[in-house]
Amino acid sequence: MKPPVFDYQRADSIAHACDLLAAFGDDAKILAGGQTLIPMMNFRLARPQVLVDISNITDRNQVTEESDGIRVRATSIQRFVEQCPAIQRRLPVLHKAIQHIAHFQIRNKGTIGGSISNADPASELPAMSLLLDAEFTINSKTEERVIPAEEFFITYMTTSLALDEILSSILFKEPPKNSGWGFHEVARRSGDFALAGSSAVVTLDENGKCTRARIALLGVAATPVRATEAEEMLIGEKYSEELLKTAAQRVQDVVDPESDVHVTKEYRRSVVEVLTVRALEDGFRRAGVAR
Repeated sequence: MKPPVFDYQRADSIAHACDLLAAFGDDAKILAGGQTLIPMMNFRLARPQVLVDISNITDRNQVTEESDGIRVRATSIQRFVEQCPAIQRRLPVLHKAIQHIAHFQIRNKGTIGGSISNADPASELPAMSLLLDAEFTINSKTEERVIPAEEFFITYMTTSLALDEILSSILFKEPPKNSGWGFHEVARRSGDFALAGSSAVVTLDENGKCTRARIALLGVAATPVRATEAEEMLIGEKYSEELLKTAAQRVQDVVDPESDVHVTKEYRRSVVEVLTVRALEDGFRRAGVAR
């Protein structure tokens, strides 16, 4: 199918893109990698009158190391970030998650900010932003604001971005020392959207007790979600199989899956609990627990 007729504007910078958004208002839509927007337009599910193309702005691929994490420019190609040595060294769970995004051909076009702004609850990067306590820098023609990831996602494919705003960069926080991570998802085929997924970061003290935990889930609610009650159960505790199973059961408090043509909501509830146990197992092991 072909998309509806639209006007095309090419921005040469984030500031220029903000000017164009302010000029065209709710008629405009940002085009970055186009891996979701263009198919939606072809199926007439999206009908923007103006596309603001930011795929050729200067220095679009930027990964900057900071003291507390790594800042990724929103226009950065997913494949570029996946192959970045700093990401692999300091944020290995993010590196792993990106490898699960579709196929490498898609990752060669799709952008980090585009996937996050699209806010598909089954996508990996929105969940990673929660897991890694990310901070989003958002720009408009008149101001710049910074918000935590947990304030960004509203419901299915809906965010707190205003019509004239653009996500310009994401600061993914590096977990503390003595942290381990895990990431698991289930899909019908390699490269398909996840039916459900779970990720975890666990930090241990010198005695093997958990001092910090993060658990982020995808594909099981209207947005990616943090399982905070499950996290709290781990604090002050040492590894045990029973502890992990009990904590994983608490993810049921935050999930609200739906049935679809692929699987039932009961399946998603069941599998995300199993995946959480696996993610926590990996987290404790990588943090130094001997098995």
